[in-house]
Parts: sequence; structure tokens; C-alpha cells
Amino acid sequence: MQKKIALEEHFMHPDFVDYWSNTAINISPELFGKVRNKLEDFGERRLNEMDSIGVEKSVLSLAGPGVQAEYFTNKAIEKAKFINDYLAEKILDKRSRYGGFAHLAMQNPKAAADELERTTRDLGFSGALVNGITNGAYLDDDRFSVLWERASDLKVPIYIHPNNPADIPAMYQGHPEMWGPVWSWTVETGSHALRIIFSGIFDRFPNAKLILGHMGETLPYQLWRFNSRWEISNKGKKKLNLIPSEYFKKNFWCTTAGVCSDEPLRCAIDALGTDRVMFSVDYPFEKSEHAGTWIDNANLSVAEKSMVCYENAKSLLRL
Repeated sequence: MQKKIALEEHFMHPDFVDYWSNTAINISPELFGKVRNKLEDFGERRLNEMDSIGVEKSVLSLAGPGVQAEYFTNKAIEKAKFINDYLAEKILDKRSRYGGFAHLAMQNPKAAADELERTTRDLGFSGALVNGITNGAYLDDDRFSVLWERASDLKVPIYIHPNNPADIPAMYQGHPEMWGPVWSWTVETGSHALRIIFSGIFDRFPNAKLILGHMGETLPYQLWRFNSRWEISNKGKKKLNLIPSEYFKKNFWCTTAGVCSDEPLRCAIDALGTDRVMFSVDYPFEKSEHAGTWIDNANLSVAEKSMVCYENAKSLLRL
């Protein structure tokens, strides 16, 4: 069994369940909330599942959208600090097994940047996980430059996790099964990442680091086309220092969270680089046994498997 680090692994606090309930529209009503007990557990149940598939360390993040759905900015800032302190306390005596991604009140980008610095400096967190848009704003918005600059200075990544967009486009009408993790989250999160690239964020902050889950939200398949079509796109005055694919190879990492299939794994490795793909489960929304058994038997070389399962995350997150 290959030793592993997993980094899209979630937790919950009872005071944040109402925020989480905003995602109930995305899955079958009969299933929503069934994993709450697993989310709130930091003890033997979670550790036993990790041990069963060789996960030495899980980097935990709050199941979204969290305070990004809070109407009052000051309350969002206060509760983000609370949940980060809560996570730090819960994992304090298990630091060899657990790490953390900060939860940020994106309504105030300066406060979010300050909280990112506090959590990495004082709590030992490895970066931040952001649940898509906040009040309709994507991370390419110039208001978030302070966050990108701080993350770049701290040398920590921003993990963009799926969330619902501000509206429901017509293409989903009459097809609620496409809304959420089946398809719309992929479209939304992949589009979010492309906005960041095409806005020139990585030209302004060349050391910034971005993680996408779910094998890169299908983007690794399209690198050649992004390069080709960027040249003829209606981009106005937008300019980039590099062709689009180079930013994926320089500033992006992806995890296997929620995708247990050899074909997209091979594509992600070949497209982004062996050092850019990292194992994850998406616990408890995916089954640990399924993810662990799959990656242990994936058609990879010994060196590739070691990097994907362990070494890449250890290096990127400085664990």
C-alpha cells in the first residue's frame, strides 16, 4: 500500500450547518446531510478510514460554502476566525495526522489576506480553500489582488473548491440532475480558473499557486485548444506574457478528489506534469476505500505513484 497525503478532506461544525444547507439543492433530498456525523468527527472513525488506505495526513477544510454565504461582512470575518481556531484546536494533539486549509471571509479581501497570514503563521495551516464566488465576485476581480499578493509572499496555495454560481443558466432548466457535482460545479470552477488566467493574475503575481480538485475540472484535456483559440479570441486589450497552457504548468496543481479513473489521471499527469497532480479522497463525500484501492492499482510507475500520492503534496504544502 502506497503511503498517502490527502488534501480535499472536509469537516463541519454545528454552527455552520445552515451555511452548508445552501448546497442541499445540488443532491438528492434523501441523501443530503447523511454524512454529517463523519464531517464532525476528528477521532477514531476518521483516522481508521485514513489508516485503511494508507493516508498518513489529511489536510482538512470546512465543507462549503461557509461564511462566504454570510450576508453581514463583520459577522463573516468573526466566524471565519472562529472556525479556523476551532480546527486548530481540534487537530492540535494530532498534528502528525491532520493539517488545515484556512476558511476566509472573502467579503473583505484585506481581512481575508490577514486571516490567511495569521492561520499560516500562528496555526500552521497550509494555505486556504475558497468556495467559488462570494457575492457574485470571482477571484480575478482586482479587489482580491491583496489576497493573491499575500498568498504569493507566504508561498501558500489557494484551493478553489466548487460552489454554485450567482444564477442558474438556461442550459440547466428542466435538468436538475446536471446542477451540482454532476456537471455545473465543473463548468463553474473551470470557468473560474480560466478567468484567473486570462485576467493576468499570474503575470502580476508569478509565484501565486492555485489548486483545483476533481482532476483539474476537465481543463487538462483542453490545453492545446486554449492556446490555439486564445490567439483568435475576442480578448480586447487583454495580453498575457505566456500562452495559456504555460500557466497551468507553472502556477496550477490539481487533485484526484472525486475522480477515481485512470484515463483522466494519465491526462492530468501528461498535460500538467508529474509534480502537479496530488491524491485526494474528497472525504466523506467519496468513499475512502474506493479512492485508495483505485490509486494503489492505478497504471502508474512506482515513481509517479509516489509523487502523486505523497511527495507532491508534501513539497507544495511544506508538510
